[in-house]
Amino acid sequence: MTYETIEVRPLTPTVGAEIHGVNLAEPMGNHQFTEVHDALMRHEVIFFRDQEMTLDQHKDFGRRFGELHIHPFRPGPEGHPEILRIHTDANSTQIAGEAWHSDVSCDPEPPLGSILHLHTVPEEGGDTLFASMSAAYDALSEPMKAFLGGLTAIHDGTRNYRDRSRRDGREDTKVYPRAEHPVIRTHPVTGKKVIFVNPVFTMRLKDMPRDESDAILEFLYRHNAKSQFQARFRWRANSVAFWDNRSVQHLAMWDYYPNVRSGNRVTIQGDRPF
Repeated sequence: MTYETIEVRPLTPTVGAEIHGVNLAEPMGNHQFTEVHDALMRHEVIFFRDQEMTLDQHKDFGRRFGELHIHPFRPGPEGHPEILRIHTDANSTQIAGEAWHSDVSCDPEPPLGSILHLHTVPEEGGDTLFASMSAAYDALSEPMKAFLGGLTAIHDGTRNYRDRSRRDGREDTKVYPRAEHPVIRTHPVTGKKVIFVNPVFTMRLKDMPRDESDAILEFLYRHNAKSQFQARFRWRANSVAFWDNRSVQHLAMWDYYPNVRSGNRVTIQGDRPF
């Protein structure tokens, strides 16, 4: 694929690419927007360097792709409910994204994608790993694809979010989203089949005994995390990662304690998996 307004540098043959030649703080023309969107569809997660954005500019860029999502666990700062603050320092007891996951997959209409802008990063460590769930699906045997294609998974945010509250020393009785999604979903734009279960939000497989459900999910979690499906992104200050939440999972490394890693994320609303 050739591009006229941007330069695209793939990170791996499977997933991820750096995008150059665009300033996300400025309004984007329709042609350039189409090329950025096409790059996201092809590479599933895209990265930008040297981007300085205000919260409003960050939200404006996200809105080019759809209505913004408000996080069920951690709404944003005053005046910016769509902003999810990502911050870790010497006082942190946990970080966001410690296990492989797809953002808020417990929502009946899980997010289309997320755009993370980090303005402060440690000198070493703090990478984020991304794994292509379309590549993970393609690597399955044909009998396994057929078997998984008929299964439904139950996703629930309660366990994850209440555990995070507990580790912060807070009581949490809030009701969080719960939904049923196909184990194998079809990407609404590319038409690719992707694996859509993760250890953070997926509770069990519907209409299946617990031992069978646990065994199948454990196999999928190990399979999804294979290194051949992955790209690893090394952050620098004012870098941006934009991942397609429908087709990738990600994991944030916490190997930089007690240093600071800080920024903001906007998330774009999606639709019901099919």
